[in-house]
Amino acid sequence: MRRESVEDLVVVVPGIMGSRLAVDGREVWGPSAGAVWEAIRTFSGSVRQLTLPKDVGDGHPGDGVEPVGLFPALHALPGVWPLTDGYDTLLIWLRRMFTLQPSSNLIEFAYDWRLSCRYNAGLLARRIDEALGRWRASDPRRTNAEVRLICHSMGGLVGRYYVECLGGAEVTRQLITLGTPHRGTIGALDSLLSGPRLSRRGPRVGPLTGFARSLPSLHQLTPDYACLESPGGLLYPREVPGGLPGLDSSLLEDAGAFHTEIREAARERVRRGGSDHQCLPVIGVRQPTATTAALEGERLRLIETILGEDEGGDGRVPRFAAFPDEVPMNSPAARSAFARHGALKTHEGVRDDLYDWLAPAPRVYRGPRVAYPMGLRVPDEVPTGRCLPVRATAGSSSDELTVLARLERPDGSREEHTLRNLGDGRYGGALPTRTAGAYRVTVRAAGDDIAGAVTALVLVGDESEGM
Repeated sequence: MRRESVEDLVVVVPGIMGSRLAVDGREVWGPSAGAVWEAIRTFSGSVRQLTLPKDVGDGHPGDGVEPVGLFPALHALPGVWPLTDGYDTLLIWLRRMFTLQPSSNLIEFAYDWRLSCRYNAGLLARRIDEALGRWRASDPRRTNAEVRLICHSMGGLVGRYYVECLGGAEVTRQLITLGTPHRGTIGALDSLLSGPRLSRRGPRVGPLTGFARSLPSLHQLTPDYACLESPGGLLYPREVPGGLPGLDSSLLEDAGAFHTEIREAARERVRRGGSDHQCLPVIGVRQPTATTAALEGERLRLIETILGEDEGGDGRVPRFAAFPDEVPMNSPAARSAFARHGALKTHEGVRDDLYDWLAPAPRVYRGPRVAYPMGLRVPDEVPTGRCLPVRATAGSSSDELTVLARLERPDGSREEHTLRNLGDGRYGGALPTRTAGAYRVTVRAAGDDIAGAVTALVLVGDESEGM
């Protein structure tokens, strides 16, 4: 198969939880031979050791934790981040489609995702300086090679800080962000307040919640927009009188300052003649997405509207929050994807966008357009033994569709179900689960190309099975 030529340096930056971590050579967050629960169980045994001190700021605690590579497989940590695809298939696809070689012009940037995005952006700057210098020196034709960053979720904030605040714009040709919460996500705030949701016994505030609340990175994912209901209107998280229960107000304040730094630096770069198309966001759309919340006691009640408007998104990041400040909502630099957050980087439509950006020549055949784009609602987590509820809405109000839901189990076996027609373009069903682990649900209208389907990832099991 012919591979498209790429003369630039391509750097893949994962999201939160997407890098394997080790302490003194022993992996505490990484792939396992079995199910996702094994990785959760292994990590939970080290959670107190990995909790950061209060004053870590933008530094490193010196606790011996080191990143050792990208997480290849499905991963999740209840109470911190939902189920997400690994990076192995993306890296394999990049090598198959383009002239990219690992450690040569394809760089995997693993980092300690517990730490501040500012700290990790500094490490990214040093890694790029070294790798780009070596790549340029390897051939006279590469003297003018630049950097193309492919960043998933929080990795986009690390990449953005490098580009806008650490001088990276001078050598960066493209910053591609896949589902990056440029303006944050209410889901991160809910993780900080509410903690793990899978357990049916006992309080939700436990070791993982304490761990989550120590992370500067998770605070930097909280909404940088007014999102909390109050009698006087919506408030930023840092504006709640008396602070949010159990949270460090200084970390929330610093998270706001972090986003302000990026936003002001990007505006100044564009004002001086820089491109407003340097950042190319891929944005999940049409999926039910929590956007605001009401504080009820010490927990949040999540709401899927803002000022009465349902903005949608990718199930984790609202549509408007996935746009960088300098990129207009109708900009051709942005691409929409009918995909849930955890499955964005493996979605066929997103791969088409990556192909177009990395190899400008259009593909000869791209397949049929999806005729009925679907919105898909499933829970992030379901206890063992419960059926998995699935609700879909069609892009058309037609009630004559046959809507298919394919369930892929942890062992790789698959089965397909036809969802019930609930009227008004709504479809639903309950899919049987058997064992704990990671399940993949794919929904499409019969006759539509599977490449245009919507995929969601669901973690099945009780918290006690992973602890």
